[in-house]
Amino acid sequence: MTKYKLNNTVRSASEVTLTSFMTGSTDSKKEDKYQLDLDTNQNDNLNSVSNKNLVCPHSCGYIQNRLTSLVKSDGFGVGLNELKVEGMDKNVCLCEVYNGGCKLCPRPSLAPTLSLSVDAKDCAACSGACNAPYSKSNVFPPSDGDWRRGAARRARALCSAKTLRRRLPILEWLPQYSLRKGVSDLIAGITVGLTVIPQAIAYAGVAGLPPQYGLYSSFMACFVYTVFGSVKDSAIGPTAIAAILTRENLHGLGPEFAVLLAFLSGCVELIMGILQLGFLIDFISGPVSVGFTSAAAIIIATTQVKDILGLSFPGGKFLQVWTGMYEHIGETRLWDTVLGVTCIVVLLLLRKVKDIKVRGSEEKGGCAHAAAQALWFLSTTRNILVVLVCAALAYYFDTQKQTPFVLTGEVKPGLPAIAPPPFSATVGNHTYTFMEMASTLGSAIFVVPLLSILENIALAKVFSEGKYVDATQEMLALGVCNIASSLVESMPVSGALSRGAVNHASGVATTAGGLYTGALVLLSLQYFTPYFFYIPKASLAAVIIAAVVFMMELHVFKPIWRTKKLDIIPAVVTFAACLLTRLELGIVIGIAVNLMFLLYASARPSVKVTRAVSSDGIEHLVAVVDRSLAFPSAEFVRRALRKAADSARAAPLVLDATHVQAADFTAAKGIKSLIEEFEARGQAIIFYNVKPSIESVFQGVRPRSFLHASCRAELDRLLRRVAPPPAPHITCEYFDHLLQLAVHRERVPRRPATLLPSRVVPR
Repeated sequence: MTKYKLNNTVRSASEVTLTSFMTGSTDSKKEDKYQLDLDTNQNDNLNSVSNKNLVCPHSCGYIQNRLTSLVKSDGFGVGLNELKVEGMDKNVCLCEVYNGGCKLCPRPSLAPTLSLSVDAKDCAACSGACNAPYSKSNVFPPSDGDWRRGAARRARALCSAKTLRRRLPILEWLPQYSLRKGVSDLIAGITVGLTVIPQAIAYAGVAGLPPQYGLYSSFMACFVYTVFGSVKDSAIGPTAIAAILTRENLHGLGPEFAVLLAFLSGCVELIMGILQLGFLIDFISGPVSVGFTSAAAIIIATTQVKDILGLSFPGGKFLQVWTGMYEHIGETRLWDTVLGVTCIVVLLLLRKVKDIKVRGSEEKGGCAHAAAQALWFLSTTRNILVVLVCAALAYYFDTQKQTPFVLTGEVKPGLPAIAPPPFSATVGNHTYTFMEMASTLGSAIFVVPLLSILENIALAKVFSEGKYVDATQEMLALGVCNIASSLVESMPVSGALSRGAVNHASGVATTAGGLYTGALVLLSLQYFTPYFFYIPKASLAAVIIAAVVFMMELHVFKPIWRTKKLDIIPAVVTFAACLLTRLELGIVIGIAVNLMFLLYASARPSVKVTRAVSSDGIEHLVAVVDRSLAFPSAEFVRRALRKAADSARAAPLVLDATHVQAADFTAAKGIKSLIEEFEARGQAIIFYNVKPSIESVFQGVRPRSFLHASCRAELDRLLRRVAPPPAPHITCEYFDHLLQLAVHRERVPRRPATLLPSRVVPR
């Protein structure tokens, strides 16, 4: 089979870029051997002048009368764009005569950097077509009514049934919902509910809030995500990172600020989804994310160590906590420490129970399979089991009038009232307005939703099993979840990786599993809150530490070092900045350091200069720039080209712009100055393979001259025109003639010099 490849180079606005396609099988007839089957987005009309020339005018056997088949069913034509052919005869002509301008000529390569797959012979007809300068007449500017038609088409697409199903995923899976899926969702929902209840109470402590606010954050988002969520494994609720970010930005001012932060975070996430600003997450690179999550895990674990030791002192930052523990280490409570350490060990051991292999567990229905399922359930529900055992132990000691442990205390019973989020708050004797509250929250209004989106999309990609993850839909769903949760006094929520793993392992079928999780949380709020009083704080701290210890991705630093050592710098900077300052400030510093590397790379593109010889024997220089030209790199490229031209002042310089996809005003001014310098020194500069959009940018600054070629034949013609005249060829006969003339002059006697009388100047 013959393969065809297409470079990612756009010649004009009406052409398309194809990655690859295949012809028919070699078993077909010879005349059908080169039948092309393309899927394009060509916008030219079939009856246009430019598309009437899509038939190769030469006598070669390739694609004769075949290019007319490159037409879509809706009547649009196509244009080839630097087609490369492998495995074909060398004499095959692959020219495309497109409105009088040749787009492809399989001549010998211009330089090693401009190689074609076919080393074909020169095509006389193509050379003739290239005698005329390249015309952009095939670029059709949009008419006045195009934008109106485009706007109407987009409006119809937004109101279509397809868009509705994409934005309300429940419409996709609900018609196919079955009893089997319902049972799977029920089991997964209850399992996640048993996991989220102790975690929610503990995360409320991490956020510096009363324990009931963790439960308030754990049910409304589950209901909303059932309708808007697109990832069945995602379990929306309070998370460790959202909790620690909330704590750092509350400044001890009360739960009203946390609820307002949830509302504003939802608004920001919703706006990002509507405007499709998910690309902002791409600026958080892998090393920065590793440094942030590792630092956040250490900070969260640090804030829980004081509960393990039974200490109580203000401060939630990394250095503050360790300083406080150093100052209050003498107040350590023995039984809290014993209980906390024991709970951590038990939780870590129960985490490994599910990995125990039971012989014969593959056979369903047997005792071995039941034993394996029991071990898995024991491992999955380890958090609630440990908390219940510790609460029962504390209740027993309470009946004996003993209090060896520090307890959670009273949890407000009942369901929260549905009300708008607080837009004002009174703390002490001062009443904060909405603007003052928003100013107090500061950068958290943007950092918390950005990191929540990052965490949720990362969770979605982990359990997507290679399927496409609609980031826009996830941002919309997360925004609606936070806005709805703020109506029931919730702190910011997101998808938790630990609960997502439990959800996935439980065999959840759809997002309806969140309904059962939310219902279980509501039942606990309504009926079980009095019993939460006896939960020891040390056991909740153990649950948090056992969960976040696996968030520390310090093991990733080694492969980063093996892959690219420079990536260690933003990772280490982010890690250190998050520990020593605030988390949101640390990740901003890490992103800034990473962007500095990107800006440096864009400001220093690679400029490779090679010597080449044209088909007419004209020596010239070929300079290849490997990326777009923008203001940071304009002066660097200009100096590099000038330095390369100094090495061969008589040779023309050909600037290959194949890889230049964009340019700006500063780059255009630099190119104009470069052209003027070359004219002043009498050296020619030719631009090769310049895209029409880049050419229009260069022409916008009105350079004195702009020599450009769109194909090899036109480049050869320009090189012949600008090449310096050849030096006179001195032959041996000419040297003999000079020698004979010199000998003859020696034989002829010289006449004596005649002294002319000097002019007498009168006094």
